[in-house]
Amino acid sequence: MLDAEVITRRPEIVNQQKRPRPVLMIPLRRCGSHALRLRLNNSPQFYSPYPLHIVDFMPLLAKYGDLSVDRQYFQLIVDVIGLQSVSMVKWKDIVFDPVEIFEKIQHEQRSVHRILGELLLRAGEQHGASVVMDKSLDSVRYADELLSLFPDMLFLNVVRDPRAQVASMNRAIIHDYDSTLNALTWVEAHTIARQLVVHYPDRVLTIRYEDFLNNQEIVLRRICLFFGIDFLPEMLDVSHSMEAQQISQLSALWETNSFPPVMANKDKFKQQLSMQEIEIIEYLCRDFMELYGYEMMTEAKIQVTEGMVTAAKEQSAAARLQAWANLKENNFKDFVLRQFRADYLAQLRLKHN
Repeated sequence: MLDAEVITRRPEIVNQQKRPRPVLMIPLRRCGSHALRLRLNNSPQFYSPYPLHIVDFMPLLAKYGDLSVDRQYFQLIVDVIGLQSVSMVKWKDIVFDPVEIFEKIQHEQRSVHRILGELLLRAGEQHGASVVMDKSLDSVRYADELLSLFPDMLFLNVVRDPRAQVASMNRAIIHDYDSTLNALTWVEAHTIARQLVVHYPDRVLTIRYEDFLNNQEIVLRRICLFFGIDFLPEMLDVSHSMEAQQISQLSALWETNSFPPVMANKDKFKQQLSMQEIEIIEYLCRDFMELYGYEMMTEAKIQVTEGMVTAAKEQSAAARLQAWANLKENNFKDFVLRQFRADYLAQLRLKHN
């Protein structure tokens, strides 16, 4: 079922005042999001489990048909709970009953986002949190629907220098293996986020990751004030976070999350990217770089043609296949866990054909 076709039903009269306030971190992965999430999780008032990245589920949604049909909506609930169960990092100390979830939300607006939101709210409640955050940054594209479902939702907009973020994306199996393609993705994500800032200025807090690197406490205090939770000195020390230790051993993408951030790393892209790549990124991202105060290194006059994008997609596809082969060889845990999730989504496609 498409987003525009969500069925609205008469809501139950329930008291939700004591439920945690939902937050979505936006707009694009590889921005330092885990570093922020893991530190905030040191607060008993805050809870943010490993994200489900529901964006990967969205291509399947139309296969469930009319969600006003109870059987089809229940199947969707079962499958979303299944997505949580195949996540690389499990949510601690919680098991979801699909029958209970269905009975709780069946008379509310029917949506895959309402299902995921219910899982997050219940996880937050179990941990005694007053704020629960979804780190599925790509869900920024569903912000309007999320606000209709959760009118008190807040958004944490995390900006990172596009040159540094693209350099990081280039090495991540979840993104493309090309600077041009990843720069285009960066612009698309931040364009959506900027529209959200314009339309809902009181709901969005924008921070720069570089400012966090420069002074963790100042940035974390700003975030806590925005969320309405207390800042705790423990947030500055991620070394005692069991989850940080766990995920740092699972994937090379997360291996630095158990250590304090290194300020010098913000310029590592200068060694990772060619000057041509930097110029392409600056050409595509110029307006946002000016908006967020990032200094240019080039004249940013290079043109990005359709032919360049087509060639980049072909090269990236070949590099992705090689990356999966390398991952299988070099980190079997990371490979098997990612493949398990990918296989689950593939099985759902076949099941609902």
